[in-house]
Amino acid sequence: MTPGEATLWKYLKGKQMCGYDFDRQRPIDQFIVDFYCKKLMLAIEIDGYSHDSEEAQERDAERQARLESLGVRFLRFQEEEVCGEVEGVLGVIEDWILSHA
Repeated sequence: MTPGEATLWKYLKGKQMCGYDFDRQRPIDQFIVDFYCKKLMLAIEIDGYSHDSEEAQERDAERQARLESLGVRFLRFQEEEVCGEVEGVLGVIEDWILSHA
Protein backbone atom coordinates (compact mmCIF):
# COMPACT_ATOMS: atom_id res chain seq x y z
CA MET A 1 0.00 0.00 0.00
CA THR A 2 1.39 3.40 -0.96
CA PRO A 3 1.50 6.26 1.57
CA GLY A 4 -1.41 7.92 -0.24
CA GLU A 5 -3.48 4.74 -0.17
CA ALA A 6 -2.75 4.27 3.55
CA THR A 7 -3.74 7.87 4.26
CA LEU A 8 -7.01 7.68 2.34
CA TRP A 9 -7.88 4.24 3.73
CA LYS A 10 -7.89 5.71 7.25
CA TYR A 11 -10.85 7.86 6.18
CA LEU A 12 -12.72 5.35 4.01
CA LYS A 13 -12.67 2.19 6.13
CA GLY A 14 -15.42 1.37 8.57
CA LYS A 15 -18.12 3.32 6.70
CA GLN A 16 -16.57 6.64 7.78
CA MET A 17 -17.27 8.35 4.44
CA CYS A 18 -20.95 9.35 4.51
CA GLY A 19 -21.83 5.90 5.90
CA TYR A 20 -20.75 4.04 2.74
CA ASP A 21 -18.74 0.82 2.76
CA PHE A 22 -15.50 0.92 0.73
CA ASP A 23 -13.26 -2.03 -0.06
CA ARG A 24 -9.51 -1.75 -0.61
CA GLN A 25 -7.78 -3.41 -3.60
CA ARG A 26 -11.10 -4.63 -4.98
CA PRO A 27 -11.09 -6.92 -8.06
CA ILE A 28 -13.58 -5.89 -10.75
CA ASP A 29 -13.67 -7.81 -14.01
CA GLN A 30 -9.97 -8.54 -14.70
CA PHE A 31 -8.70 -5.43 -12.90
CA ILE A 32 -8.07 -4.27 -9.34
CA VAL A 33 -9.04 -0.78 -8.20
CA ASP A 34 -7.52 0.96 -5.18
CA PHE A 35 -10.85 1.57 -3.42
CA TYR A 36 -14.41 0.63 -4.38
CA CYS A 37 -17.90 1.27 -3.05
CA LYS A 38 -20.24 -1.34 -4.52
CA LYS A 39 -23.43 0.51 -3.59
CA LEU A 40 -22.31 3.66 -5.44
CA MET A 41 -20.34 1.74 -8.10
CA LEU A 42 -17.54 4.21 -7.36
CA ALA A 43 -13.86 3.42 -7.82
CA ILE A 44 -11.26 5.72 -6.31
CA GLU A 45 -7.79 5.51 -7.81
CA ILE A 46 -4.60 7.08 -6.52
CA ASP A 47 -2.04 7.62 -9.25
CA GLY A 48 1.59 7.62 -8.19
CA TYR A 49 4.77 7.98 -10.20
CA SER A 50 4.22 4.61 -11.89
CA HIS A 51 1.31 6.21 -13.77
CA ASP A 52 3.39 9.04 -15.26
CA SER A 53 4.59 7.38 -18.47
CA GLU A 54 2.58 7.67 -21.66
CA GLU A 55 2.27 3.87 -21.81
CA ALA A 56 0.93 3.69 -18.26
CA GLN A 57 -1.55 6.48 -18.95
CA GLU A 58 -2.82 4.63 -22.04
CA ARG A 59 -3.24 1.43 -19.99
CA ASP A 60 -5.08 3.37 -17.28
CA ALA A 61 -7.40 4.96 -19.86
CA GLU A 62 -8.21 1.58 -21.47
CA ARG A 63 -8.77 -0.02 -18.07
CA GLN A 64 -11.00 2.84 -16.93
CA ALA A 65 -13.00 2.76 -20.18
CA ARG A 66 -13.59 -0.98 -19.76
CA LEU A 67 -14.78 -0.58 -16.18
CA GLU A 68 -16.93 2.43 -17.06
CA SER A 69 -18.61 0.26 -19.70
CA LEU A 70 -19.65 -1.95 -16.77
CA GLY A 71 -21.14 1.06 -14.96
CA VAL A 72 -18.23 1.83 -12.64
CA ARG A 73 -17.64 5.54 -12.01
CA PHE A 74 -14.22 6.95 -11.16
CA LEU A 75 -12.54 9.56 -9.04
CA ARG A 76 -8.77 9.87 -9.57
CA PHE A 77 -6.25 11.66 -7.40
CA GLN A 78 -2.48 12.08 -7.51
CA GLU A 79 -0.44 10.46 -4.73
CA GLU A 80 1.07 13.80 -3.68
CA GLU A 81 -2.40 15.38 -3.60
CA VAL A 82 -3.66 12.75 -1.14
CA CYS A 83 -0.55 12.98 1.03
CA GLY A 84 -0.38 16.78 1.01
CA GLU A 85 -4.02 17.89 0.92
CA VAL A 86 -6.11 15.01 2.23
CA GLU A 87 -8.85 17.34 3.51
CA GLY A 88 -9.40 18.66 -0.01
CA VAL A 89 -9.49 15.12 -1.41
CA LEU A 90 -12.01 14.06 1.23
CA GLY A 91 -14.14 17.08 0.35
CA VAL A 92 -14.19 16.11 -3.34
CA ILE A 93 -15.19 12.53 -2.45
CA GLU A 94 -17.90 13.69 -0.05
CA ASP A 95 -19.29 16.18 -2.58
CA TRP A 96 -19.37 13.47 -5.25
CA ILE A 97 -21.21 11.06 -2.94
CA LEU A 98 -23.76 13.66 -1.85
CA SER A 99 -24.51 14.60 -5.46
CA HIS A 100 -24.74 11.01 -6.75
CA ALA A 101 -26.30 9.05 -3.87
